[in-house]
Amino acid sequence: MALRIGIDVGGTNLRVGVFDGLKLLHQQRFQADFSALCKQQPNQALERIIDLLAEQISSVLQQYPQVESVGIGFPGFIDPVTQAIIQSPNLPGLHHAHIAKPVASTIKRPVHIENDALCAALAEYHLAQLAPPQSLMYIGLGTGIGGGLIYLGQPFPGDHGVAMEFGHLIVVPDGRLCGCGNHGCVEQYASAGGVVQNYAQASGQHLSAQQISQKAQQGDVAAQQAFAEAGRYLAIAMAHAAKIVDIQHWVLGGGVMQAQDWILPALRQQLEWDLIPVLRGALDIRVSQSDDIAGMLGAALLA
Repeated sequence: MALRIGIDVGGTNLRVGVFDGLKLLHQQRFQADFSALCKQQPNQALERIIDLLAEQISSVLQQYPQVESVGIGFPGFIDPVTQAIIQSPNLPGLHHAHIAKPVASTIKRPVHIENDALCAALAEYHLAQLAPPQSLMYIGLGTGIGGGLIYLGQPFPGDHGVAMEFGHLIVVPDGRLCGCGNHGCVEQYASAGGVVQNYAQASGQHLSAQQISQKAQQGDVAAQQAFAEAGRYLAIAMAHAAKIVDIQHWVLGGGVMQAQDWILPALRQQLEWDLIPVLRGALDIRVSQSDDIAGMLGAALLA
């Protein structure tokens, strides 16, 4: 039986899954504060990330030695030719960093690395049982915002590995400073951090996105509006993207979408205003039901 490992790298944790095709056989979550690591000296941070990945993969391989290859979904711009991490806006300090080759050397198996949102998009495509010539756009709203496009059945990374970096579409000229260096990116308004800023501006309180979600459920109007504002800005970015790629199937995932009761109504209303008439009502938009495994599964499929 040919098995594959899929890894979903987050800012504060590492999720590892063993897959037989689309079937999840085993998964583990490891605490790994990559965000804190990347505030250290870049070379030290890179070495530590490589060591952590190799260490956790090796522990899983002891249980599943028949694994043939490993895929890693990583938050950042991945060079489609060299597999180097060109830049990771939410993990600063990593520039043209190579992770796949040194990890492969340690675990003695092929390793493929790809943008985490593109991995999730591929998983959603297969789980939806779409087939070419259909396409799908995935948007993940978490610590940051990622986007992945499956075009005519194939992952589309772009010539430089930065295709569909949805979170860095500018929706507010000269707006909030983003980790990518620009101002006004949708990530600063619709990610978990964006919701925190939305709520702080409305209420004067600085709470976590999870706390704001709890307040929204309790009827806090400012909290509900913070998520609605995220939905509106997300819709603005989606409308621009839809005019370029003309994709019918859209999947929204990530932890922020747990507040979909306040995000989706605002999003759909804004979309109706911002889409060109021919696209109004033509987009199939759904919330992911597989976020727990999508990043891992997509990485495994790419492996």
